[in-house]
Amino acid sequence: MKKLTIALIMILSLVPKQSQAQNNGAAVAAVAGGLLAIGAGIAAVEDMKERAELTATQYVLANHPELNSFSLKTLDFNGKKTKDMSATSVISFKIQEFSPSDNPKLDGKKLVLLAFTSYGWISDQGIDFNKVQWYLIDNSEWMNMIVAYAKVASKEKSDAVLKDALANGVVVNKGIKAKGKSEIPFFKLEGDMYLVTDYSSEMKLIYNEKTLGIFLKKTRNLVQMGRAAVIDTHEFLFQQN
Repeated sequence: MKKLTIALIMILSLVPKQSQAQNNGAAVAAVAGGLLAIGAGIAAVEDMKERAELTATQYVLANHPELNSFSLKTLDFNGKKTKDMSATSVISFKIQEFSPSDNPKLDGKKLVLLAFTSYGWISDQGIDFNKVQWYLIDNSEWMNMIVAYAKVASKEKSDAVLKDALANGVVVNKGIKAKGKSEIPFFKLEGDMYLVTDYSSEMKLIYNEKTLGIFLKKTRNLVQMGRAAVIDTHEFLFQQN
């Protein structure tokens, strides 16, 4: 509702105050049509978010019985439009455990569930979660992934140096930034250039400017995790409760 109110104010501000009465009617109709479209888009994304969270929860319940009390929310649906979602190749979910009590605090172990999508996962019929591969990681696994990624993306090859920089900073477009400065710059590449490291039996990590590329060996799909999603994931896993 707040988004609709803001949209109404913005649209009305575009209607000239000198408009004649008959033109006002057309303007109001246009505003109403615009609001309906905006409302439908917001509702569609919210519906997808709820369905995604439900399916992710079902995956956790079916495959990770060790998790008995946890919160699960999407990390990267905010600000997305319906058309953006069809091109999304990774959806991130933040999971945090807690101790059962009245009004519990989320103060337990943090995990991130990565949902790797493949072509056709969104259609006119909705979301096909059979086209989604799941990967659950903790902060240790995430650190190992980003260190491997940074080693192939930069001249720095020391695990200790990279872990120290990442523990006190974030991955930005041009490298690893910590303490207000760029400590470890990444190579400058053209858009069609890729640097690859064979990370595990499940995936290869690919450096291409502004994205973390993940090649899934099982499906042979190359998915891309945008820099904002990388930053959000890193901050969630390493920020203090």
